[in-house]
Amino acid sequence: MTRQFRFPFAAVVLLLGFSIRPMVANGQEDQWPKPLMRDFIGINGHTVSFKPELYAPVCDLVRDYHPIDWDWGKETNAALQFPSAQNGVRWDSVYGSWQQQGFRTDACLMFDKVPPDSWNNRVEDASRYGEAFAKSFGPSAKTPLVEAVEIGNEPGKYDDAAYREIFENMAAGLRRGDPKLKIATCNVLNGESGDYHKSIDSLRGLEPLYDVLNIHSYAMLKPWPTWERSFPEDDRFPGFHHDIQRLIDWRNENAADKEVWLTEFGYDSSTQLPAAEGDFAKWQGNSDLEQAQWLVRSFFRFATMDLQRAYIYFFNDDDEPKLHASSGLTRKFVPKPSFYAVSHLSAMLGDYRFSRVVAQQPHESAVYEFVHGEDSNRRVWVAWSPTGEGRQSIVTLPLEGWRIESIEAMPISDAAAAAPSPEQVSETLQLPITESPLYLMLRK
Repeated sequence: MTRQFRFPFAAVVLLLGFSIRPMVANGQEDQWPKPLMRDFIGINGHTVSFKPELYAPVCDLVRDYHPIDWDWGKETNAALQFPSAQNGVRWDSVYGSWQQQGFRTDACLMFDKVPPDSWNNRVEDASRYGEAFAKSFGPSAKTPLVEAVEIGNEPGKYDDAAYREIFENMAAGLRRGDPKLKIATCNVLNGESGDYHKSIDSLRGLEPLYDVLNIHSYAMLKPWPTWERSFPEDDRFPGFHHDIQRLIDWRNENAADKEVWLTEFGYDSSTQLPAAEGDFAKWQGNSDLEQAQWLVRSFFRFATMDLQRAYIYFFNDDDEPKLHASSGLTRKFVPKPSFYAVSHLSAMLGDYRFSRVVAQQPHESAVYEFVHGEDSNRRVWVAWSPTGEGRQSIVTLPLEGWRIESIEAMPISDAAAAAPSPEQVSETLQLPITESPLYLMLRK
């Protein structure tokens, strides 16, 4: 059982020299209201491999990699047989089983592996497919199973003109099929197109055809051959949160009514050593504990941004010491520490939304506040050491006007983690913190 600490005192003003303040991005107030964390935290699954009953504690949002060539078979103009695919998969069974476990589905319609010159007619086939998919599975369908779709995942084999042609016509078909279905771009950046993303400028002028700007971002310090990743508060990244913020800035300037979703981020953690030779010989993964800590803390950092969703990559792995091959919350469908940590995060904060940064000292401490969606007298303060060095420290918190009902620590197994014993001196609380976040449940 989690150790709980109750205090009759109240008090509040930080003794660390920080003012209590609302969070702002780039010196400006956020443009969008903060979502409840249950509407923010997501996971990437994959068709028939995803086990909805296993991952139900993790979150309410799931993203599927949906290969559209499964639906039409060998010819892009083949007759569609929804709710079945040409290869026999029944999407109503797949997405229906996810829905039964409380998941809301975003289907990434992937044609990344379909050669650009293999379409019979890109304009007609993309339009027809989009309309049929939306009518069969969208919010207005007889059995609504999908709330959002993405047009492509990382279609780097398509030049900008070809992707734009497919996007424009598939989006138009989706709009005709069900105007209530949210439409998202593929992975886009505010910059030039690359092997795994498109420039948002390649879709300029098509804003009425989409609702969401979609981005993938990883905490990558170094590329090949190590693919070294670091903790989410590390400011040495050339990309990661910087890429996300640049896309948010583009949205604010050019398409203010669009949401921004981060549909891939994550950390690899394998128990195996990489092969002595080959492309991954120098690959560097993270420990299971680091994966758990850094995923949870990533959500905290993303919550401060003008971002509407964030999806973990990946749901499961086979313990391979390679890039993106050990990113699962489960290992061969056995929960890893990250599974318990993220499930606990969802349970603790699902009904809350980010409110403000209470205190933040780089390389020392961070305390963020989340407020209950229906009762502003209920708050949660999350406190941790924002480092990648296993550093521990003490944070001093005044609590004027608030009563601490309980303190819970981030678990890494199915047993509750032991929370530390804080020391209350007069009207302040001295709280020992580590890289594993603590949750302080407060009531006015």
